[in-house]
Amino acid sequence: MNHDFLSPPVRDLRPYQPGEQPAIDGLIKLNTNENPYPPSPQAIAAISRAASSGLELYPDPEARLLRATIAGRLGVPKEQVFVGNGSDEVLAHAFCAFFRHGRSKLLIPDVTYSFYEVYCRLYGIDAGLVPVDEALRVDVGAFATHARTFGDVAGVVVANPNAPTGEGLALDQIQQLLLLEPRRVVLVDEAYVDFGGQTAVGLVDRHPNLLVVQTLSKSRALAGLRVGFAIGQPALIEALDRVKNSFNSYPLGRLAQTGAIAAIDDVAHFEKTRQVIISSRSRLAAGLAELGFEVRPSLANFVFAHHPRHDAARLAASLRETKILVRHFRQDRIEQFLRITVGTDQQVDQLLGVLRTMLQEAPP
Repeated sequence: MNHDFLSPPVRDLRPYQPGEQPAIDGLIKLNTNENPYPPSPQAIAAISRAASSGLELYPDPEARLLRATIAGRLGVPKEQVFVGNGSDEVLAHAFCAFFRHGRSKLLIPDVTYSFYEVYCRLYGIDAGLVPVDEALRVDVGAFATHARTFGDVAGVVVANPNAPTGEGLALDQIQQLLLLEPRRVVLVDEAYVDFGGQTAVGLVDRHPNLLVVQTLSKSRALAGLRVGFAIGQPALIEALDRVKNSFNSYPLGRLAQTGAIAAIDDVAHFEKTRQVIISSRSRLAAGLAELGFEVRPSLANFVFAHHPRHDAARLAASLRETKILVRHFRQDRIEQFLRITVGTDQQVDQLLGVLRTMLQEAPP
């Protein structure tokens, strides 16, 4: 590549690497934490109706009806809601709006969603990596120690439940993070909260520095629609709107807004599918344990596991040969772990059966 055309920050960017999306017939795809079940039939019907007319017109740039629907569902004022093109865009706007404080360090766990470090590089933010503990849990005490060491910090970002480990923080731990530096934003990324975590949305009114980010990609099976949102006090929402309107005034199209509203309104479908996934998660974790895997506790729609006698990269590669995809991270501290999305019970059974045969045949 000819780098002469690139601005200096872009030359050094190392982009986020999403899980692969290969076009393989008969693939069991357990690598990107997608919902194994279709979205709400009401959402599909609403999208179909919306596609029949109006696409020649711009969508509502403020997504007012969608924001009101989210606000009603979560019991917050609509002025506390921001929406964007997937939670990744919402996160990107938040990093731009809140964490560019010169040489101050943004505190994030050293094992977490790797896009956070990408945003730091993109926006010139100094990432202060806080080690998770020996059990790979986010260590709130370590955050406090690092905050004292660094002095002024740019803010705090945690995923709760954490990715890729699946473990969650209790609300009193979130409150401890909020009190570390009340003058800086604490962003809590709740992409997986609907599968058993504790949402921090109820803390927003008491903490003006709290921003909670969620998505419709996981628990509402709308990964292909790209809808994310944030909850925070109006000053934070207004800042996100400033960034959004300086970047793209129309991030959510008509179909996305319409489908998202219908999906949020269909509470029965949401509850049914998430409970099935929670049940299947238990089956998957128990089945892996019977095969000798050590499985981390999970409050997400995936499990994080390693086998003490078998290399994780080899297992992932062997599974791929049988058309089963799981996620392996070539990263310090977790390179011997596999992150496995909870599929349907049939997919779970097929995975466990393939692993059982594989482990019997493969030497340790």
